[in-house]
Amino acid sequence: MIDKKADNSLRSESSDDLDPGPFTITGRLRSVTHAVRGVRLMLKSQHNAWLHACASIMVLVLGAVFRLDADHWCWLVIAIMSVWTAEALNTALEFLADVASPEFHPLIKRAKDVAAAAVLVSAVGAATIGFIVLGPYLLRLLERAI
Repeated sequence: MIDKKADNSLRSESSDDLDPGPFTITGRLRSVTHAVRGVRLMLKSQHNAWLHACASIMVLVLGAVFRLDADHWCWLVIAIMSVWTAEALNTALEFLADVASPEFHPLIKRAKDVAAAAVLVSAVGAATIGFIVLGPYLLRLLERAI
């Protein structure tokens, strides 16, 4: 439920009220603390985040074992980052949607489905990049084993 008093105060804010104040190191550290809390919350509440974590670790280990060059690392980091970003945005949207409409609503379901689709698209793209980058190394390893 939305607090009407807080809602009205947000509407009456002018651009002067939105001044973030001076830049401080403690303020930035506090921001990092909130972000880390968000990552922990995502890992606690989203089973797919654990799959992303396992896949990320596996890709990073394989990249280290195969001693990838900087170009290959860049592709893998972008791929991993895209999946984690999509998962974080999906999680945030789910939390907001659940607050906005605790009961089932077909439009909330659509929004959640589309957000989940974004995670799927980024995961498929990341897997494709992973196979393009790591595939030749894995094939050579397999050929040596045979």
